[in-house]
Amino acid sequence: MIDADGYRPNVGIVLLNSDGQLFWARRVHRDGWQFPQGGMRSDETPLEAMYRELAEETGLAPHHVEVVASTRGWLRYRLPSRYVRQHQRPLCIGQKQVWFLLRLVGQEDALRLDAHEKPEFDLWRWVDFWYPAAHVVNFKRSVYERALRHFAPVVEELLSVRVGSQPRRPPDPGNGRAAA
Repeated sequence: MIDADGYRPNVGIVLLNSDGQLFWARRVHRDGWQFPQGGMRSDETPLEAMYRELAEETGLAPHHVEVVASTRGWLRYRLPSRYVRQHQRPLCIGQKQVWFLLRLVGQEDALRLDAHEKPEFDLWRWVDFWYPAAHVVNFKRSVYERALRHFAPVVEELLSVRVGSQPRRPPDPGNGRAAA
């Protein structure tokens, strides 16, 4: 399903543990690490697609997580031209995503990368809040930064009881340094 502008509807998942760290996973047979994400079916709402993708990519069920927040509207990114399938119609030039912030409320051992017949990921780990914005593939970087900036105040509030656990703000984009 591609919209009139060439974007594929998609959901992104930011999974938070009790220490304020985020779930970060490596794509199967690739070097790239990312958050769970996936395309929406034409008959799904973003929330339904998120729960389906969560189960497929992490093995987690709705009772393992709490939906804490989501982005309003779509966050878009364009694919580099080398990834655009020029002979496919309709032409997909990128993805538009609704992002969800989830808090893990179940046990960590519920995470199973092999829950689906064709796993998306082969390794995972917990990382600091801003780490993904600096380490995701370059063409997804701005959408990750926007999603994390949207969720940072919510995470800060969730962790405010834990001194020193708040996500640090990323450096000013104008200073030439990557977000840490």
